[in-house]
Amino acid sequence: MRKTDEEFLIENFDASKARRLTLRELEENRKAIEAKLGVTRIQRGRPKKPPLEKFLPVTIRIDPRVIAWAKKEAKKRHIGYQTVLNQHLIKTVVK
Repeated sequence: MRKTDEEFLIENFDASKARRLTLRELEENRKAIEAKLGVTRIQRGRPKKPPLEKFLPVTIRIDPRVIAWAKKEAKKRHIGYQTVLNQHLIKTVVK
């Protein structure tokens, strides 16, 4: 059976000889990598949305029958009920 990279390192790397990088060395290495690749640090996570695409959190009182309908519709479509409500509002109100 083939060993994972982690298993290989544990068995073959003598950690007693290793040292931690200083902050200065770490920054120099980052700059060298960025210069070589021609890119800056990669952003992690989901990209930021433009302001007009962001949803606003709101508190609203809705008739229980509307919520029941939205949940039933959401279950059929395999999406969240708030998404169903939002899609229906956009279709009905925004033209």
